[in-house]
Amino acid sequence: MAMAEEIRLRLEEAFSPSALAVHDDSEQHRGHGGYREGGESHWRVEIAAPVFAEMSRIERHRAVHTALGPEIVGRIHALQLSVTAG
Repeated sequence: MAMAEEIRLRLEEAFSPSALAVHDDSEQHRGHGGYREGGESHWRVEIAAPVFAEMSRIERHRAVHTALGPEIVGRIHALQLSVTAG
């Protein structure tokens, strides 16, 4: 399974988001630290879910990292998050 699919599935299971977009931005970082041939090193995730309404920004980011788990987070060089209540 591609990492984008893994990320999407875990976030859908954990948060039942009203909106979710998962972008592999790795190619934009070619030549930079952490870039791997074939991509899947630099990610941008935009997620909105009602569960985030009562959380601070840090709590939201921690919740996403927890939902992804160490096996996914450990394979990612960079993860840009936009987490909103919605």
